[in-house]
Order: sequence, then structure tokens, then C-alpha cells
Amino acid sequence: MGLKMVKKFAIAVAVLGIVVALILTNHAPEPVYRLFPGYFEDPNLAWETSPLSPETITKERLPKVVIEARTNSRINETRPDKQILFGDTHVHTTNSADAFMYSLPMMHGASGAYPPAFACDYARFVSQLDFYFLTDHAESFTLSQWRDGMDSVRQCNRTAGDPMNPDIVAFLGWEWTQVGTVAENHYGHHNVLFKDDDPDKLPSHPIASVGVGVATIATRSNDGKQSAILGVLDPRHKDYYASYNTWVENMAGTPVCDPSLPSPSLPANCYESVATPGELFKKLDEWGFDNIVVPHGTSWGFYTPPNANWTHQLTKADSDTDKTRLIEVYSGHGNSEVFRDFTVRTRSDKGQWVCPAPQTNYLPACWQAGEIIADRCLAEGIDPDECNTRAAEARHNFVQVDTIYGFMTVPGSTPKEWLDAGQARDVFLPAFNYKPRKSVQYGLALQNLEDPENPLRYRWGFIGSTDTHSARAGHGFKQLDRVNTTDSTGVRDSFWESIFASTAVVSKTAPRSLTADQIDPVSAKIFASEFERTNSFLNAGGIAAVHAQGRDRDAIWDAMKRREVYGTSGHRMLLWFDLVNAKGDNLSLPMGSDVNMDSNPRFSAKVIGSFKQLPGCPDYVVKTLEQKRLQKLSLGECYHPSDERYLIDRIEVIKIRPQSYVGEEVPPLIEDPWRTFECLPSVEGCTIEFKDPDFVADGRDALYYIRAHEQAIPTINGGNLRTDFDGQGNAINTGPCFGDYRTAEKDDCQKPLSQQAWSSPIFVNFKQ
Repeated sequence: MGLKMVKKFAIAVAVLGIVVALILTNHAPEPVYRLFPGYFEDPNLAWETSPLSPETITKERLPKVVIEARTNSRINETRPDKQILFGDTHVHTTNSADAFMYSLPMMHGASGAYPPAFACDYARFVSQLDFYFLTDHAESFTLSQWRDGMDSVRQCNRTAGDPMNPDIVAFLGWEWTQVGTVAENHYGHHNVLFKDDDPDKLPSHPIASVGVGVATIATRSNDGKQSAILGVLDPRHKDYYASYNTWVENMAGTPVCDPSLPSPSLPANCYESVATPGELFKKLDEWGFDNIVVPHGTSWGFYTPPNANWTHQLTKADSDTDKTRLIEVYSGHGNSEVFRDFTVRTRSDKGQWVCPAPQTNYLPACWQAGEIIADRCLAEGIDPDECNTRAAEARHNFVQVDTIYGFMTVPGSTPKEWLDAGQARDVFLPAFNYKPRKSVQYGLALQNLEDPENPLRYRWGFIGSTDTHSARAGHGFKQLDRVNTTDSTGVRDSFWESIFASTAVVSKTAPRSLTADQIDPVSAKIFASEFERTNSFLNAGGIAAVHAQGRDRDAIWDAMKRREVYGTSGHRMLLWFDLVNAKGDNLSLPMGSDVNMDSNPRFSAKVIGSFKQLPGCPDYVVKTLEQKRLQKLSLGECYHPSDERYLIDRIEVIKIRPQSYVGEEVPPLIEDPWRTFECLPSVEGCTIEFKDPDFVADGRDALYYIRAHEQAIPTINGGNLRTDFDGQGNAINTGPCFGDYRTAEKDDCQKPLSQQAWSSPIFVNFKQ
């Protein structure tokens, strides 16, 4: 080799070394990164920092006139001592491991990390809330992230000005993300909320759940790491992928707490977990701090086993009426309010599980399993009688599965094959794979009468929330930007789909179903077809409203404790609901009250529609927030009220009579609606009065609440799976709104729906 060739080779090696160095340090020219198969445009460097890098909160204050306008527009002349405040009691940041996963660069619509500081900025400037709670998953616990959340909340409160009249009040809590394998050990997700932000008045660590719920949130072992190949395919973002693996290492390296020690005696940096609500309550009592524990997403069938029911939780061991004063009726993961009389499977006279027949409002998934197998069988030219036998076998196999994995008995199934099986067709924005015996109404109708002198009942106040996993507290003010607003998620493009498909173990399509012992849920990536269908049931989030005697922390907490709260599906309707004759005509009591009466109760209610929204953001927000930060937070869309309000279409009254004897059938006890009031169009809202003429004659306890309907607007995922029906009401086709690249990022999958608001019940106990 001549000298010139040696020099050229040396120069080439040097240039290559420089290019590699630039690539590895994220400083290579953009055309270089275009050569890699995982490339996509990232002009704002969205993944420049990770959740492991704490952010700072914007220090500027909201204009005083904004706070004054809120107060003046939310006071009822009949209760001038109280104002309505809006907040979000269920906010995840990318300090939750599942949220971190959703934020990875290969995910469709992802835009990087959203640590706790973003929740404060979003709540103050974008959604214009009065309060919010950070509730990252306890199952994701690492000490540094727990302290990051705590520091962020304190910083937010210090930035909000006068504690008696702040811009916002930030609270801290965690989500106890319990999932049972079968109905008997399933209790579901609960948010644990605390009043104070002082570290001396908060647990040093959260308390997680035991069971399969942990695996759905965070793999607390090094097996949960992402492959290093991701950084090779997408080298520009390799540091972000690496930071996820660092977090997994941190979780795996956190020692398990000594279960024999009281929770306050444990070191801060250990992982504590309990299996039941009762055990959780005992641990919270050991700390002694004021708290509220809120069940949420109760009827969401994605994780709720078949035949799950409130009954086995309504016991002395697992109930605490002081702690569980509230329940989340609605969130961005769907509505859990209503009871419908259908079920995944039923018992025969011989005690065997059987598949129920379809109903007008419900196609059982087990039934559709038989239809899928029959169609496949006939397509292969097999004898129709044999195909009918296989269909019956498929339905039988499905209902023998006690877990959520019944769908896996149909090998290699697709979302289209399942149509709208398992869904509540006539429910407003229902939770996916609806489980009606875990609904709010069903729980309120139950009573444990084992001790007749001290019966157990749920007395919940109602709230809404977002359950956001991107720190976007209170994001339901505009039905826009589905992928950015909701928790809809999936891979970015067909290339990333091929990468993940190559690692998934999914059974091949076959014209015969599998038995329970033949399915392998661990290897099937949570049965892809169900995960894909779930994205059609992720909505803009709800909101919690409180009737508070002030804007401060104590006022908000006290309203929550006395259940003087209500929830909406996101719009900020103003709602009042009162019992007007608690003691003759001299005492009026608000929603959430619990009262003894020997006369027929009379009620009044008033609902005013929410403000219609202007596009974009108010000028003071645009001037305050850095443009790049505002774009990342909300794509430039904020709560921006006009002077015009939506009209209230109607108000429905729901009456529920709790069980009065052991074994009393529940469905007849739930009257929904019990009364309906059509509202005349008026910017002043809708006011109603009504009386229950049968209360004394019935001689039993009852509870009442109202559900208000605003005029319909185009709503994200309003059609869920967008099912087509034939003339007989049978589902024949669906158009799922996917979370991945198959549905365009700009497609909001809208359908006109009336936004709703739910008052807390008034509990009227019959006493002679």
C-alpha cells in the first residue's frame, strides 16, 4: 500500500471515528440519522431529558383578575359562603413506569418525559385548575422519584402565592394498583390521597400492591429492561432508552421491606407492599396521617376478572368508611357509574360455567369466540355440523378461564374478529370490557347484613378525574388532540411494529379454540388484540369539583371529607344538589349528606352549563410560558373560556335502595333514571325540584343523586369501536380507533355526545 493510500485510509478512519463520535454524542448532522431504520423527525429534541432529570416549575404567578373571575362565576346565591373549585385527583407523570414506557421514542404520538414539574405548570396555566393530586404508581417506587414528586408538590405550592388564596393547591398521594388473578382476590385500583405536603406529615415511602398488578405497571427485576438494539436502531435517542433501563435497575435494586416491622419503622428506601385493602388501611393507620382512599376504574374489564363483584370487599376486614368516602365515577379510562344486568358468564343449575346469549345492549365475548371459530371452520370447508360443535366448544372453553385471559382461547385473534364483544353498548363512554357488578351503582345497592346491628354499606361521594399518564391534569376541557390528550398509545410506524412483532409469542390462527391449560398469558404480550381494542375507550379526562369554604388546602380537603363534591366528564358545569326538608322546612343539606328522616324527602338541584372554549391559549399564558414548553405541554391549546355557556339538555335523578335483607336481588333496587326533567334552553342553566312520595310508605333507606347532560358536542372516541349494526341490531363490523400509526395522529375519532356531570348522593335513612 502506497503512502497516499495509507493517508487516505487514515483520513477515512478518522472521519468515520468523528462521525461515530458525533452519533454517539447526538451531535451528528440530521442526514446521518436518516440512514438509521428507526429515524423520525424530532425538531424540538423532545427526548433531550428523561424522567430521571427533575424539572423546575415556572415561577410566574397567574394574574389576580383570573382568580377573582373564577370565584365570582362559581358562587350560588343560596350558598354564598361556598365556591366551586375544580381539580384532578388522579395525575400520573413519567415517574410512573408505565407512563415512562408510553413516552419512549418509538411510541406513536409520544413527546418525551413529563416529570412532576410539568403537572404543576399544566394545572396552573394550561388547564387552569384550582387543585391537583400527584398519584404515581406505588409499584414504580424508587426513593429518588418519590422525593422528586414530593419536592415538586412543595415547590408548586410555594410558587402559588398566598396559601389562603393561592393560584393552585398541589397535593401528594399514590396509586395502589391492585389486580387479582380471579374475582375472589380482586380489589382493584385505589388512590391514596394525603392532605399535607410537609415531608414530616407524609409517609417516607408509598405502599404498593401485591399480585399481578405489579407486572402491568413495572417489572421490578432486570428482566424488564429494553433491548440495547433500540439504541442502535435509533441512536439519536439511545440515552433515553438507557435511562429507562437505569430506572428498571433502580427498581430491581430497591430492597424489600421487612414485613414484620410497622411501616413508620422501615427505612425510606425499601419496597413495601400489601395484598388487601384491609392491610393497606392498617399500614396507613400506623402512619397516622389524614388520608382518603379512592377506588377508581372499578368496572374497567381490561384487568378485572370475570364475575368480579363488590361483595367480597364489603367486609369488616376490608372496609373503612372513614377512609373510603369518595369514588371515581369517571376518568379518561372510561365511565364506571352504571349497572347493567349482563355478565361474562353464568352458572347453570348444575353449577357449571356457561356462556350467556347475546342481549340488545351486550354481546358476550364467549359468544363471539364461538362465532369466530365457526367462521374460520367454515372458511376451511369443514362440515357445518362439525363447525357448530367447535363453536359450542369455543364458548365453553372461554368461560372456563377464571382470569382476564379468556380471549386467548381463540388463537391468533384480531380486533376486527371480536367486533364489540364485551362492551356496554348503551353506556356513556364506558370502561372497556365493562364489568357491571363492579360499577358504582351496584356497590351502592349492596349491604352486608351479617351483623344486623352494624350493617356495612358504601357511602361514596362522586368525583371525576383524568388518570392522565402525561402530567396533563384536568385535560378534558377541549375534545381535541386525541393522541396528545388521552393515554392512547402504540408503536410509531410499521418498522417499529415489525420489531415488536418479532419478539412477541402469539399463537397462530386456527379453526379450533384452546382450553384454559393451553393458553400462555405470560408470553403473549397481554393478548395484543385486546390491548388494541382498549385504545378506543381512552377519553379526555374527567374532573373533580368541590364546594369549598375558601380556596386554601384545608377548605378543599374538608369539602372532600364531607363528600360535598361532584364529578364531570371534563366540562366545568356548575352543579348544586340539596335536600331541602331535612328537618321540616328549616334545614337544607347539600350533596354528600347522610340524614335520618321519617317524612318524604324533597330535593332541589341547579346545573349551569360550562363555558364554550376559544381556540388556543389566553394571552397571559402565551406570554408566560416558553413557546417550546407550551407546545410540549398542550400543543398550544389551553382552557380558554368564552363568555358563552353550553346549554343543559336534561337532568336525570337516580334512586337506589340498599339491600334490606340477605340475598335481596340487586337489579330492582337500582332505578336509573327514577325521574327525568327536560330542561328549557337557558343561559341561566336548569333548576328542578322534586319529592319522593313513596319513601315513608316503602319504609326503607334510599339514596338519590342527579346526572346532568349538557348539549352534545363532538367527543374524542365518542363512538368507541365505531360499530356497524345490521337491521336486527347485530354487530357486523367495527372501525377501532387505534393508538398506533394505523390511526392518524390528527384523527380525534369524534362522535357527538352530551358531556355529563354527577352529583354526590344524598343518603336518606328511614327512621320512625
